[in-house]
Amino acid sequence: QVQLVESGGGSVLAGGSLRLSCVATGYRFNGRRAGWFRQIPGKGRVAVARIYTDDSTLHAEAVEGRFTISRDNAKNTLYLQMNTLKPEDTAIYYCAADCTGNLNSDRCTYWGQGIQVTVST
Repeated sequence: QVQLVESGGGSVLAGGSLRLSCVATGYRFNGRRAGWFRQIPGKGRVAVARIYTDDSTLHAEAVEGRFTISRDNAKNTLYLQMNTLKPEDTAIYYCAADCTGNLNSDRCTYWGQGIQVTVST
């Protein structure tokens, strides 16, 4: 059974940083497509970043230059480094694996339970 478990969320002041981690059991991130999404209550889920089979990455325009997706194959962990956080980054963040389609596609087979990130002024 595949499980994705996020950690590293919390509350931070605007301009601060957080690093989200997503540990997988029953699944290997190595060489597979994975991504991070976020959702504001009452709104749809939005893609944040994607990592591809060749380790290339894409980031949504709203986070480009501030967020970085990466993975550590030895630790079987997906990361999202978030710098220069803004109040509009406040959302529940989800990691996802076995994703198909382009950056904005949420066609992913496996999902984490989500973790809250709150950015205040």
